Amino acid sequence: MQRTSNAHAVMEMRTELMADSNLSFNFTVLVITSCLLATLGLLSNSAGVIIGAMLVAPLMLPLRGLAFGALEGDTELFRRSLTTLGIATLTALALSTILGKLIGLQEFGSEVLARTQPTLIDLGVAVVAGGLSGFSKVRTGISDAVAGTAIAVALMPPLCVVGLTLSQGFLQESYGALLLYWTNLLGITLACMMVFVLAGYARANKALGWAFLMTGGLFLPLGISLIRLLNQANLEATLKQVFQEETKTGQRVELLQTNVFWTDRPIQVYLRVRSKDPVTPTQVQLVQEFLAQKNIIKKPFELVFWVEPFEEVRGINSSVELTKPRKNPYP
Repeated sequence: MQRTSNAHAVMEMRTELMADSNLSFNFTVLVITSCLLATLGLLSNSAGVIIGAMLVAPLMLPLRGLAFGALEGDTELFRRSLTTLGIATLTALALSTILGKLIGLQEFGSEVLARTQPTLIDLGVAVVAGGLSGFSKVRTGISDAVAGTAIAVALMPPLCVVGLTLSQGFLQESYGALLLYWTNLLGITLACMMVFVLAGYARANKALGWAFLMTGGLFLPLGISLIRLLNQANLEATLKQVFQEETKTGQRVELLQTNVFWTDRPIQVYLRVRSKDPVTPTQVQLVQEFLAQKNIIKKPFELVFWVEPFEEVRGINSSVELTKPRKNPYP
């Protein structure tokens, strides 16, 4: 598409993006409050609070300025956007780390863990949502969609997860959350660049090529994560079938949790199970051989059971007499 002939529209766009990328008092307050909300929401495992933080966070604003400044070769706009984004990132990282240290939570909930394993799906979300963000800037009348975009591809929560996990020394989880933040950042920037070019506000140049190159570099780690996610989902489905049918263990064993350490050699597959009767090495070996036949894990692996015994205990005055044990009410 040719560059728009309306030079006034281009200058107006630049002026608006300069204002959006300014490290103002309002921007700083929004960064701090959104970081505090996101961190507290992650610690309390509250999705509602985290969504509120997504709506408040202003990190997407300087990203559009960064994209436009790179395409235009506008050093002032590019430097201002990069500086604002960098200071906001470091501020949020420091605040979340300090809060994590002060509260000292040793185990995190699902909201934190969900942001430590990004895949190619997250990159797709970032590109689509970033494109919508750029489109809302070049077109009028769709500003209501910006709130939904902020929720779809949030930058603040994964950044706060980096701080929280670093505060407790969980380096692998920190890496995953940082990868998600970098994925969202690059995806949004690339999509905004493409929208600005297609809308005629800028021309494609080397900056767009570098954006494609850096985003393409994410395909390997995100693709590996996606394959592991699919393999683990298949593994968990197969394991549930095994334990429900009781064909390999010969007794009632309840599967509580599955955790796979893919980087170990051989791969370690830990199953947290609950059983009334002892689980023998022979039973574990039978399940392992069954999984090997299914070829879900295509590399050598070792199966490890963590067995939790359970029993039903009633009060001394209970008059209930059961002819057979009741099925566990807490599967």
